Amino acid sequence: MSIPITAKNVSLSKGPDPKTSIQTERVAQKINPQAMQYFLEGSKQRAELIQTLIQQMERDPILRVDGSHYDMSKEQLREVTAKRIDRLARYIEGDSLDQFERRMSLLGAFEPGVGTRLMVNLILFCKCIKGNGTDEQVKYWTVDKHTNHVRGIFGCFGMTELAHGSNVAGLETTATFDKANDEFVINTPHVGATKWWIGGAAHSATHCTVYARLIVDGKDYGVKTFIVPLRDSNHDLMPGVTVGDIGAKMGRDGIDNGWIQFSSVRIPRFFMLQKFCKVSREGEVVLPPLEQLSYSALLGGRVMMVLDSYRMLARVSTIALRYAIGRRQFKGDNVDPDDEEALETQLLDYPLHQQRLFPYLAAAYVISAGALKVERTIEETLDVLDKAVASNDQKGIFKSIEGMKSLFVDSGSLKSTATWLAAEGIDQCRQACGGHGYSAYNGFGRAYNDWVVQCTWEGDNNVLAMNTSKTLIKHILALEDKGKAVKGSLHFLNQLKEYTGSGASKVVLDNAKDITDLSKFIKALEVAIIRLSYETAKIVRKEKFDFVGAELVNLSKLKAHHYVLGEYIKRVDSHDDESLKPYLYDLGRVYAATIVLEKFSGIFLTFNVASTSAITDLAKIAIPQLCKKIRPNVVGLTDSFQMSDMMINAAIGNYDGDIYENYFDLVKRLNPPAKDKAPYSAALEAMLNRPTIDERERFEKTIETGEILSK
Repeated sequence: MSIPITAKNVSLSKGPDPKTSIQTERVAQKINPQAMQYFLEGSKQRAELIQTLIQQMERDPILRVDGSHYDMSKEQLREVTAKRIDRLARYIEGDSLDQFERRMSLLGAFEPGVGTRLMVNLILFCKCIKGNGTDEQVKYWTVDKHTNHVRGIFGCFGMTELAHGSNVAGLETTATFDKANDEFVINTPHVGATKWWIGGAAHSATHCTVYARLIVDGKDYGVKTFIVPLRDSNHDLMPGVTVGDIGAKMGRDGIDNGWIQFSSVRIPRFFMLQKFCKVSREGEVVLPPLEQLSYSALLGGRVMMVLDSYRMLARVSTIALRYAIGRRQFKGDNVDPDDEEALETQLLDYPLHQQRLFPYLAAAYVISAGALKVERTIEETLDVLDKAVASNDQKGIFKSIEGMKSLFVDSGSLKSTATWLAAEGIDQCRQACGGHGYSAYNGFGRAYNDWVVQCTWEGDNNVLAMNTSKTLIKHILALEDKGKAVKGSLHFLNQLKEYTGSGASKVVLDNAKDITDLSKFIKALEVAIIRLSYETAKIVRKEKFDFVGAELVNLSKLKAHHYVLGEYIKRVDSHDDESLKPYLYDLGRVYAATIVLEKFSGIFLTFNVASTSAITDLAKIAIPQLCKKIRPNVVGLTDSFQMSDMMINAAIGNYDGDIYENYFDLVKRLNPPAKDKAPYSAALEAMLNRPTIDERERFEKTIETGEILSK
């Protein structure tokens, strides 16, 4: 009798064969994953660059990761992170800016701690200087000092404080101008003003861009930005500077987040960044035309977080969907109950499983388009602003400021909504993988713990969402009171009169066909935003903004969905590969039906944007039909992300689909069966082999002893 064996382990009977399941589906795909990646990354050139960078990093012995990454302690993570930053510093010397930003974006999907620790210097520190400093200051601090090549100095970003995070205008560190000595005195007045969560401060950073209150002649001019040296060329702390490590976190323990206290630290006046706000030798203060301009450094971070959301959703949906193709569980309705030889049903053939996972696959595609668009818009707007400032073109400055106002709304709503969605996606994909999803080696645990800080970076997402949507309410009030037209990405608010008042009952979505009409769905989103904003503005007139927090958060989410879905449709419409468009449109429809309409059905119903029959059709017809169309193409759609096994770093999510062999091999390699005794085995042996209680009490309480002592 011949004994069948698997490729890796000797077996006496035929076991599960998930590898064949995924390979069979891959052969049947009609999608060209390489062509689809051109769409996802924005161009063929960008997609090819992405593949080159992935290849470099997965072959680099220092940068590549594997399953052992999940077993590292905080100390080990800190050490390997430092080594990887040292390695990346060599790449940056040869990379263009675009190349290195792509490299960091990719790194964020599989080793975010390294990317964050480095990008605090390159994005937050350097872009804070670029956004707030004069041309000479930018050149001196970023180029002449070689900061942009991670050499010479290493910067950190000193915004948040122990008692203030989201409320940047309320920061309490002070920068008092000493006119006699032409210096600023940087001081932490109390423990609440201690700079907190400062990435790189504990061990790495030599300099800090400090957000502090400008005090001149006793007058408080609000929060401005200053360069404050933390360590000298020997890496010793400067006099008056005290730092510490804030310790273990939920995730990203490779980052040396720290706290900083300044005790009357003196810096030269010209260490203040003076692109917009200026202080002369005589103490004369020139304020910026828009205070928010000093926060322009955060815009780059927001773009990165939206792009990170795309890559994280791509990664976790790939793991969960590949697993769902290979994993078989129970014999579902698609299996002949009389066929004893029939295999169990693939998880992905259960309609509920499709409805759980397809929304996150669709979200990855849709958010990729929004991320690329907002990235280009920010680059263009800041470039125009810089040129206007350099030439003292006041008209150009104020025109750019209008663009910046739209950007603050768009980027703020996108950052909060996309990072929330990715956090939700990681956990839902984990749950969809059952018990195996709980294993650290399958990536979800570390991914979630590393990810969720994004929901509180730059403050709580709720606060950011509320701040961005206040602009919508102010526009509605200005439209009603002054007839002032709205410009920029919120121009659709000008339809206020058409869809409120006598037009408040106009229904946009009335059935399943309407739901899957993407242009009609965009209109429905606009009407929902208009009507919710209109009703919220009524409350604001009576009760002010604090009473409408929930409405503001919902408005921010709807605005973000409107932005990404609108940009996605534009990109699909204009894409030059006609063969991909049917699949791309279907993904957009899935996003519209599940991520938007299903989650916000209450708002769509309340404000007559969708009829009750449409919401009924949503669950009974639209979503099931869309899932049925997506199902045959899942392998091709996930392969299109072109993520290598190294980036996926999940045994159950590898390209070959051999989930059980891969998982079992990894577990054995990292936990060798030969090590069958633990370092603490002595404690277990002492517990199990302990004498009886009579022996331990020297037989002093036994019946026999009682008889003896009773005589």
